[in-house]
Amino acid sequence: MNRIVEEVTERIRERSRASRAAYLRQVDAAGREARERGPARTALGCANLAHGFAASPAADKPALRGSVKPGVAIVTSYNDMLSAHQPYETYPAELKSAVRAAGGVAQVAGGVPAMCDGITQGRAGMELSLYSREVIAMATAIALSHDMFDAALLLGVCDKIVPGLLIGALHFGHLPALFVPAGPMTSGLPNKAKARARQLFAEGRIGRGEMLEAEAKSYHSPGTCTFYGTANSNQVVVEVMGLHLPGATFVNPHTELRHALTEAAGRRAVELTAHGPEYTPVGHVVDERAVVNGVVALLATGGSTNHTMHLVAIAAAAGIDLRWDDFAALSAAVPLLTRIYPNGQADVNHFQAAGGMRVLIGELLDAGLLHEDVLTVAGSGLGHYRGAPELKEGTLLWQEQTGGSEDLDVLRPVADPFSADGGIHMLSGNLGRAVSKVSAVKPEHQVVEAPALVFDDQLDLLAAFEAGELDDRDFVAVIRYQGPAANGMPELHKLTPPLAVLLDRGRRVAIVTDGRMSGASGKVPSAIHLSPEAAKGGPIALVRDGDMIRLDAARGVLELLVPQEELARRTPQGAPPSDEQWSGTGRELFTAFRRTAGPAERGAGIFAMNGVYGVNSEGL
Repeated sequence: MNRIVEEVTERIRERSRASRAAYLRQVDAAGREARERGPARTALGCANLAHGFAASPAADKPALRGSVKPGVAIVTSYNDMLSAHQPYETYPAELKSAVRAAGGVAQVAGGVPAMCDGITQGRAGMELSLYSREVIAMATAIALSHDMFDAALLLGVCDKIVPGLLIGALHFGHLPALFVPAGPMTSGLPNKAKARARQLFAEGRIGRGEMLEAEAKSYHSPGTCTFYGTANSNQVVVEVMGLHLPGATFVNPHTELRHALTEAAGRRAVELTAHGPEYTPVGHVVDERAVVNGVVALLATGGSTNHTMHLVAIAAAAGIDLRWDDFAALSAAVPLLTRIYPNGQADVNHFQAAGGMRVLIGELLDAGLLHEDVLTVAGSGLGHYRGAPELKEGTLLWQEQTGGSEDLDVLRPVADPFSADGGIHMLSGNLGRAVSKVSAVKPEHQVVEAPALVFDDQLDLLAAFEAGELDDRDFVAVIRYQGPAANGMPELHKLTPPLAVLLDRGRRVAIVTDGRMSGASGKVPSAIHLSPEAAKGGPIALVRDGDMIRLDAARGVLELLVPQEELARRTPQGAPPSDEQWSGTGRELFTAFRRTAGPAERGAGIFAMNGVYGVNSEGL
């Protein structure tokens, strides 16, 4: 094993010793009861159980009444508005059939919401996006709370959906849980052409009709968007953590192989129950080693910055104390092995064609950058994920393949990486701690020192750009009161095209914000997720127009170049929206979330760490 990976893992293990032990006591006690009792539903009273199978097909009722066949919950994020989740329409029937054939019985236990950040960008709905992760976790818990089930099949792909499903499932850690992906849509308009169209539209050089046509050619069919944002980062992280079947991540929807992998997930769920030959509770799959593996995969691929919060929150649900310092330490040891848009011009289909997950995982394993000795839904050891799934005469097989990348412009070996360190850097200084995604930023743009332009609303920056007020000047755009306690921490991705225009004109520009820039963060240097946030008294509330700011993503430095004695005399300016202002589009329903949300570096969630009692006000 790589020395730094070992040291970070041991540091997390030691830090989490008490909370992890408390969590595992709950998991193991429930697991022992499950093995001794038989299928979970057998503990229900007659009236309870009758309610649980009243609407079931006649073919399943005898199994549900009986005390032999394990029950499998399907928790789905299906809706037919979102391309990534539309393929799930047919999954329940496929999974029920596969589970039945394997000797179990499956039911759709519940649904979870699935909102699309791509639709809500720049809109009021985006301010509910991060909070939706907590809603999804709670909805998952409600689905599983009926105590009818011995395993869970989790159907989710995008942004907050996968973290929310996993957080919810970890609160039922004695159950096996498998994610069943839907796969990416086929490639559409090349990413370079899409980015060019967005910049032309921002400059007013093309109209809405042309812009809409370009976007429609990019997002054109069922499946996940093909750029490497949070949705596809979810898929990579979940597979490397051992929660997908090997190679399931990037198989396109509605193909024979996709169908076979879905059926195989149903069969596997039965095998992993406490009543099958390979009991594999999700609370044991997600341990300190799996969490580190997830971080390594994120860094090696230049994945979504959103996971600097999601992985912290997921780990906490399993009693594991993951911190940004761990990301920073691992980033120094993990090389960048992929170039997938916005980190390059290829999309995830090109990555898959280059060898995809099997090559990525094999390279990282061979270099000692991943823990091999982990528990996964495919069996003991991450070595199972060196195999690629394929159909031979209608039979699904995994065969280990030792070949390397088929396209070195997209996927490289550890010996010849795109960069010696990970694609995500942690920044610190007198403004606090922040995250910077450097994998898409040219080296010459990674250091910016310029005067601040302060905005309390992203729309004000966009208006200033449209009015020509940002032309011919260097600046660091400071967008504050965008954190989880202020307005739900919306993504500010709509700022990328106009600032990219200025960058291409030779201006020195950057972003500093306590908000998010999403998994689609592009070429503009940014310090995001700044913690503490303005709404909690963070120093970003003290910044004034004209203050010099130094953002050095290469060295991990974020400094407000103002004398300390001057800062001590200042009082915060601006304010988060009031409850009255923060209303409409359902936002008022989430007021309690604003008041209880934790800091970004602790996951920006509302839940205390599972297994920890007496957690302080900062979630530590």
